[in-house]
Parts: sequence; C-alpha cells; structure tokens
Amino acid sequence: MVIVQNLIYEIRGQKVMLDFDLARLYQVETKALNQAVKRNAERFPSDFMFRLTAEEVLNMRSQIVTASKRNTSAPPFAFTEQGVAMLASVLKSPIAVTASISIMRAFVQVRQYLLTSASMSAELNELRAKVDLLALQRKEDLGAVNDLSEDVRQDIDNLYLAIGELSSRMEEKKQEPRRKIGFQQNMED
Repeated sequence: MVIVQNLIYEIRGQKVMLDFDLARLYQVETKALNQAVKRNAERFPSDFMFRLTAEEVLNMRSQIVTASKRNTSAPPFAFTEQGVAMLASVLKSPIAVTASISIMRAFVQVRQYLLTSASMSAELNELRAKVDLLALQRKEDLGAVNDLSEDVRQDIDNLYLAIGELSSRMEEKKQEPRRKIGFQQNMED
C-alpha cells in the first residue's frame, strides 16, 4: 500500500491517480484502460476523471517522470477517488478488484494522514503560541528584575553616599573643640 500512496497526487486541489499508474496496478496497458473508460464515458463525469492540461503535465514532470511511463503525446487522465472506484466496475478482472481495494485503502489512509497532520499542525501552532507567550513573559520578567536590580543598585549607592556624608560630618565634629562637661569655676572673677 505504501507504493499506492506514493502514486496519489494533488492536482486542481483534488487527490488523484494518473491513468498510467492505474494501468500498471491493474496490470493492463494504459491504452486498454483508456479504451475501457471511453466505452463507458457516461460513468466518468468530470468530477471522477479529467485530462491534464499541457501545463499540468509540465508541472508533474518535476514530481514524476511521466515520459518514461507513457509512449504517447496525449496528456494523461487523472482519476479521483470516485473515478478509481468506478474504474473497478469497468475493469472486471480479479486483479482489478484486488488493486481497487488496495487503492481505496490508500485513499482512506491519505485522507486520515491529512486529517491527522492538520490536527497536529493546529496543535503545533497552539504550542508555538504558548512558547511565544512564555518567551514574552520571560522577557518582561527579566526586564522587571533588571529594573529592580537597577533600583536596588541605586539604593545601595545612595546608602554609601549617606554613610560617607555622615562619616565626614563625624570627622568635622571630632575636630571641633569640645566644651568641657561638668562644673567649672569661673576664674575670671
């Protein structure tokens, strides 16, 4: 099934498989597959199958090597999941039935993977938002701590200045002559 999943492409916003890949899985020639589709054209409306444009073929060549898989100049047909299911009813061989079951399972797995990855993507975006919020809070907290540290440093500087001022006043006071304490007789009389 892993091989089948690798053969599902997104074209025009739809998950599709190309005619030559389907022919290989159904073990028929691409020409025979396309002839069976043409004989039953009423079973394949445009939302089940469409032919790629020349531009889409050029874009696909960057993803896959279509030239080595096709020997025709006509662009390949792309079959949606519904088109692949309808193709199984047109090609009635046992191999076609087995291949169709594998292909349907592959489409289901691709759909589940896309749903899971979309869910995971939403969870990742939510986690990113939380991490960004935490980073912002951390930055604000560090700013507040930095401001607090600056305030504390300023307060310490002010304390040192006040202590220095008091020390210089004390030195001045020490150098002033002191008046003697106690009873003193007046000797001038």
